[in-house]
Amino acid sequence: MKIYLAGTQGNKGGLTELNENLYLLESFYYLKDKHMELYKKHNFLLDSGAFTFFGGKEVNWYDYVTKYINFINKHKVDLFFELDIDKIVGIQKVEEIRNRIESETGKQSIPVWRPSRGIEYWYKMIKDYSYVAISASGKYDSAWTRKKDNIPILKKMLKLAKENNCKVHGLGFTSLKLLPIISFYSVDSTSWIAAQQYCTFYTFIGNGLRQINKVDKNKRGINPKGRLEYNFKEWVKFQKYADANL
Repeated sequence: MKIYLAGTQGNKGGLTELNENLYLLESFYYLKDKHMELYKKHNFLLDSGAFTFFGGKEVNWYDYVTKYINFINKHKVDLFFELDIDKIVGIQKVEEIRNRIESETGKQSIPVWRPSRGIEYWYKMIKDYSYVAISASGKYDSAWTRKKDNIPILKKMLKLAKENNCKVHGLGFTSLKLLPIISFYSVDSTSWIAAQQYCTFYTFIGNGLRQINKVDKNKRGINPKGRLEYNFKEWVKFQKYADANL
């Protein structure tokens, strides 16, 4: 399993100090052209930034999509997600946007399945595309992926995709308990940033990560950069382990 680390935004976590070929995911909403020379050195997934607008922020979608297309073409990005903004504009408009992106880049995007699309839409996605995603962050309508009773459904969906030679990405999914038993092809997470936000630490233990939560939150201001870089490097160790063993 490929675990993409999200949220480095240029060099957060001391990225430039590492020479390894890493798996990195970034949101188009936050990326700058100057960042791309760094990301091109790694295995890179470009997120559309659609999640940013779920809180109600207004945007001119035509202009935003134009900029997204231009960015993909300028930097020759191969792997990028569609704008899964079903709840904002509806599935028909999402498909129109997807078709435009694919037409103007000459590449397939990675469509993102949400429960509102229904299981028949999942069958269609895994037949038409070689790489798809499931919204699985646990927020909004993706909360179902975190419920125990739904794990068999998720497993069946992944099994069907595999039978159709289709890879599946779990967007925002790095549950340390579930990763070993749910066979996504790839996932992504910003959990490593918790060292800075919540004083939560992760330590690689050879076959996984141990999470240490109860650190004095009054010490958040003490060496936040060092805490962040420590967590990032521990997640990189886990990334290498998962790539070979999960």
